[in-house]
Amino acid sequence: MTTSYLTVKALTKYIKRKFDADPHLRNVYVKGELSNVKIHTSGHIYFTIKDEQSRISAVMFATQARNLKFRPESGMNVLVQGDVTVYEGPGQYQLYAQVMQPDGIGELFVAFEQLKEKLANEGLFQASRKKQIPRFPQTIGVITATTGAAIRDIVTTLSRRYPMAEVIIFPSLVQGSAAAPSIVKALKQANSYTGLDVCIVGRGGGSIEDLWAFNEEIVAREIANSNVPIISAIGHETDTTIADFVSDLRAPTPTAAAELAVPNQLELLQLITNRKSQIVSIVTATLSNERKRLTRVMSAYPIAYPERLYRPFVENLTRISEQLEKNSRTIINQKQQLLIQHKARLTLQNPQRLVKQQHHELQLNTERLKVAAKKNIQTKGVSFSNVIQLLEALNPLKIMHRGYSITYQNSQVIKSIKELDPNKPLHIKLQDGDIVASIDSVNKQSKGEST
Repeated sequence: MTTSYLTVKALTKYIKRKFDADPHLRNVYVKGELSNVKIHTSGHIYFTIKDEQSRISAVMFATQARNLKFRPESGMNVLVQGDVTVYEGPGQYQLYAQVMQPDGIGELFVAFEQLKEKLANEGLFQASRKKQIPRFPQTIGVITATTGAAIRDIVTTLSRRYPMAEVIIFPSLVQGSAAAPSIVKALKQANSYTGLDVCIVGRGGGSIEDLWAFNEEIVAREIANSNVPIISAIGHETDTTIADFVSDLRAPTPTAAAELAVPNQLELLQLITNRKSQIVSIVTATLSNERKRLTRVMSAYPIAYPERLYRPFVENLTRISEQLEKNSRTIINQKQQLLIQHKARLTLQNPQRLVKQQHHELQLNTERLKVAAKKNIQTKGVSFSNVIQLLEALNPLKIMHRGYSITYQNSQVIKSIKELDPNKPLHIKLQDGDIVASIDSVNKQSKGEST
């Protein structure tokens, strides 16, 4: 009998069919601890669910993961509903999660705490970033549903406490899956409205599911980024949402938000009346005191006899005036004498006089220079004539006119036959030209023989 062997793929497919055929594995409920949680960029969540003795690989695809209100994290105990089948590639069975919720506490509570921690770490809850609510707003925005007790309570309270303020309603959904985008849209409209001083965001009470739109991250970030101060008024006093933490001021109820947004006109009127009474009392007391002071001053000795008060000053002024006049005359006389002296010195140092004197000296020097130059020229002329005569007498060319010549060899004047080199030519310079000659013989002159 021949043994038939299966391929790994065929065996895996067989096992997968067994899993798929088991009705108990098509819808299982598993509880355990999450481990190795990895959230892929596609939105798929890969994880392991385990207990003290076993572990199962699991996956939740993006379609189901989008419905989660919380972020799965390793170490979290969860309740998972899904189906079990074989993943053929690695040949292992795994759990395909359809629904997941925290074990022991609600899903929304976990999501609330996770977002609260995330935004707190970013500093969105810090008091330093919260804006001051204006004390006397002129225009107030209200973001809530147009039906319900919240809008009625807010508008009624604003009209009763501070009717001079203008109220602008920005309608919004406050419950359901479309509420969060609707609130964000209304917040953007409020920030684009010119002249809005403060904005109230809120709704009436309800369950955590009813209030969940105010726990959405997009709503929290839009409130945090608002340029207009935001007062949150969500639910009852015991209800707390993420929007309350990021708002600039939290009110326990919509009515309380309206009371926090504006002052009470009756209280303002009472305050103004009290301040008016205080001012009148202060002014009355001040006038009474000043009148008493004036009476005392008017009855004082200097005021009663004013001439005695300023008499010494008049006498002192007269004395000082006389002394000033005397000193002025003395100073004027001194300055006049000094002026006369300076005028005399200026006369002696008059530029016109000095220029005229220098001009006369220049003329005399010019005449002297002309005479000296003429005399010097005559003297130099005589000396020049004597030198010319001497040069003419000593000029060798002058001798040539009488038939003499000059003999050169190697550019040197030959004065004796001893200086001659018989092998080199002679250059003989005459009156009207030069001659090049060779030496045929040299005859030395005997002693006693005339030249």
